[in-house]
Amino acid sequence: MSEYPHVRVAGSAAERGRQYGEQARDRVRRSVGAYERVFEHYAGWDWSVVRREAARFEGPIAEFRPDYLAEMRGIADGAGLDLADILAINVRTEVMFAAKARQATGRPRTGPHECSAFAVAPPPGQPGPTLVGQNWDWLPHSAETVVVLEVQRDDGPDFVTVVEAGLLAKTGMNSSGLGLVTNALVTADDVGTPGLPYHLMLRAILDSENVSDAITALQAGVRSSSANYLIAHSDGIAVDVEAAPGDFSQLYFVFPGPQDGVLLHTNHFLSERFGGTDVSVWVMPDSPVRLQRLRAGVGGSADHSLAAFRSMLSDHANYPSGVCCHPDFRADPMDQGMTVTSVLMDLNARHMWVADGNPCTAPYRELDYAGFLAKPSPVGQAARAASAAA
Repeated sequence: MSEYPHVRVAGSAAERGRQYGEQARDRVRRSVGAYERVFEHYAGWDWSVVRREAARFEGPIAEFRPDYLAEMRGIADGAGLDLADILAINVRTEVMFAAKARQATGRPRTGPHECSAFAVAPPPGQPGPTLVGQNWDWLPHSAETVVVLEVQRDDGPDFVTVVEAGLLAKTGMNSSGLGLVTNALVTADDVGTPGLPYHLMLRAILDSENVSDAITALQAGVRSSSANYLIAHSDGIAVDVEAAPGDFSQLYFVFPGPQDGVLLHTNHFLSERFGGTDVSVWVMPDSPVRLQRLRAGVGGSADHSLAAFRSMLSDHANYPSGVCCHPDFRADPMDQGMTVTSVLMDLNARHMWVADGNPCTAPYRELDYAGFLAKPSPVGQAARAASAAA
């Protein structure tokens, strides 16, 4: 498999969007074409219906962050598409998993497998970097659409995200030292009600200066879908936020163990406070298996280095639906999944490692973003000044 291409953009939201669309034109158009088939398979909708459904999210997005719409218009212009096409792929989660939740009254239908994520945060006063990473498992067509998007902003932190072309964000880290990995979740309340979409919440987190700002963004309105957001920071912070559809009252927090500072998450709710109907394992029955394998790997060793997690993320137990996921050829082709990429991040060094495909075979490329993500954070500068004064 060839290396995922890099796309670097700068300027205003509209300018960044147009540069993104122009540089990744073929991949953006390929993504739209692939999801046209995916939506028909999962929701039974042709593309005109998908565009109409996606348009219902335009109002909530405009109220939340109008620049995100300007950026999506720019992507559409650069790729020679309509805003409705780009909006549709940015709300793909709301369409697909709502369809899956509606199916949960009958025979289980498994779909593409999802993600296995981790974070490691050192305790206060102890040396060591904050580490975060994940395997991103999704539909095999995504191997032809992923890009490494490098964004320079005038109005907030610069960031790098490994993402499907045309989407605003996925896994990544920013110049303020914040890192993000994520997992899909599904509840009975995931019915596609217009609100703030999952992939725009990912972007809002990467636009945040610190973890509390990221949590504030998650509480800024009514979210449309369930998701897990594992947020970390170079200060030595790691917080896992499980979100169900709704407002601030539907956020549930999971913290690292006091002994090892490690957080692990796959694709089902872990918080004991969650009182809804978790449909996640109905859709992704491999999720508990993957979590058990990660926990066994962490519990069986005091080594919580990136090298140790590289090994864990290549684990094939429960093949083909393991932590390192391969297509299950017994399933319908549209329901097969694979590990599209594996991403590791050292938030203190601002280094990222990307495997262009399954980590069992694709080598990790080390990407040094110490220079690109060197923009001073106003919040970080104030914190350093306060520490020096103390």
